Amino acid sequence: MAEALEVRAEIEQEIAGRTICEQLKAVADEHPDAPAYSDPEADGWRTLTYAQARRRVLEIAAGFAALGLEPGDSVALMMVNRSEHVLADLGAVHAGGVGCTVYSTFAPDQIAFVASDVAAKYAVLGGPADLARWQPVLDRLDGLRKIIVLDGAPAGDRYMSWADFLALGRERLTADPAPVEARWRAVTSDDVVTILYTSGTTGTPKGVPLTHANVFYEVASTDRITGLPSMGTQISYLTYAHIAERVLSLYLPLVKVSHVHFCTDLAHLGTTLGQVRPMMFFGVPRVWEKMMARLLALLATQPEERQAAVREAMRAGAAYVEAGQYGGTVTPEIQAAYEQADASMLSVIRGLIGFDRAQWTATGAAPLPAEVQHFYAGLGLKVIDVYGMTETTGAFTGNGPTCYRLGTVGRAEPGVEVRIADDGEILTRSPLNTRGYLNRPDATADLLDEDGWLHTGDIGSVDEDGFYRVVDRKKELIITAGGENISPAEIENHLKEHVLIGQALAYGDRRPHPVAVLTLDGEVAPGWAQARGIAFGSLAELAEHPQVREEVGAAVEAANAKLARVQQVKRWVLLGTEWTAESGELTPSLKLKRRVIHAKYGDVIEGLYSGPH
Repeated sequence: MAEALEVRAEIEQEIAGRTICEQLKAVADEHPDAPAYSDPEADGWRTLTYAQARRRVLEIAAGFAALGLEPGDSVALMMVNRSEHVLADLGAVHAGGVGCTVYSTFAPDQIAFVASDVAAKYAVLGGPADLARWQPVLDRLDGLRKIIVLDGAPAGDRYMSWADFLALGRERLTADPAPVEARWRAVTSDDVVTILYTSGTTGTPKGVPLTHANVFYEVASTDRITGLPSMGTQISYLTYAHIAERVLSLYLPLVKVSHVHFCTDLAHLGTTLGQVRPMMFFGVPRVWEKMMARLLALLATQPEERQAAVREAMRAGAAYVEAGQYGGTVTPEIQAAYEQADASMLSVIRGLIGFDRAQWTATGAAPLPAEVQHFYAGLGLKVIDVYGMTETTGAFTGNGPTCYRLGTVGRAEPGVEVRIADDGEILTRSPLNTRGYLNRPDATADLLDEDGWLHTGDIGSVDEDGFYRVVDRKKELIITAGGENISPAEIENHLKEHVLIGQALAYGDRRPHPVAVLTLDGEVAPGWAQARGIAFGSLAELAEHPQVREEVGAAVEAANAKLARVQQVKRWVLLGTEWTAESGELTPSLKLKRRVIHAKYGDVIEGLYSGPH
């Protein structure tokens, strides 16, 4: 711990007093012509340099001030990832306000709760689809003074188009830049830079205020772990309501002078990867799983001789990545086999999917199945885990490109204290920790103890080299009728290793044995069926097909073979629908909403215990 405190003091001295406002000015002054933000436009990109971006941010700040924003006021944001999202957020901060991105999958009642809880005075929305989510509850949001809409602003005093808003800001800034200058210079490192809301896996979302100091400590820690060069390219595609995306594609680029390309539609991510060839890429497990499934489907169309050659090359890739783990040794034989496989095949495959320049590829928010991690290792890619929460400004443990152990979430970040409590809960203490939840002293008392340790609610372990593993959520552990503690996530991860299975929920609390509710992968399953000549009219029909059910049954057996007897799934059901954030079973970060699923499919689950065997 003494060493951690030494490093902490060093980082705190390095970032002392820094704000996002001062950092943007420094970057714009030192690298005015460096590309900052690129939006897709026709077959190309529309790009702002750092100097242009800062000028736009100041105009937006002047616009907010002209509308009456006071220091400390909140601005709610809901739109896809695009330059205007970042610029509006930074503009609010430069005016002394606080940006708060709201999940675009939130229901109107959830939006009303967040907007009221954060006391939003202004909202910036992308267009008609976003506005449609807000309109049912606008009469409950008396404090919301102005709604700025990027595309298709309605008529009325309460609304304003983005073009008119920018024109107002430009006019005010040109007439007198001094008020905006005074506003951003008054911002301190202890001020709140954003308020993010937990995605609500266990109930009402909770607001997490994060300061400039929190953010800069996370950026400094991430920079030390990743060791990435400056002025690289990256992609922004996950929502800015998620702390990982905020750190990696909003705050970190201001320090690394990165060129951020926006992917406004997840369906276009593959194309965007090929165009941008990012130096770093973060994906939640579902993103990595879907990319793997598409690659496997493509490989299955190749002649058997070609498939065999790819498998052989991937064995060399996996051996190289696995030998390179902390404490391992890459022998000359492993090195030579990898270099040959890389030159002949692996580098070509990585280039085809846009990862030929990637130096840091990572995952988080949920466990990445070992099979998926092993697949990418076969391509020579280290898709390594990091672990954190909104409440810890993102990751507080992580693997790095040169210091990693697969199957773990890495070691404590520089200057961060982490320990395992007597009951197995992971605790952490560092400058990354939020000061507490917004308007929730009761929840804050549960989160932070009197000694400053943040209680994550996760059960975990640590090995002799300081690498942590997360077992499951403390409140989600299954206790069977026989008294055994079981991790549902471990069961679910093994079930999802098969490409057909999109989502899996393991159940068994107070029951004699676990059961599972499964869904098909809506992207992979149709292609899998077509390749085998299976005719179907819908996903529901496919779920009932004997060949599909036989394959899923084999997948359950394969998962059971990797589990202890008390963990093994005795019965399962395959649904004919997908689970999404929109349908309510998943959070916006694609975690299972267990309570929702338990309630929605209660009869189905009960049938697995009471129906005929």
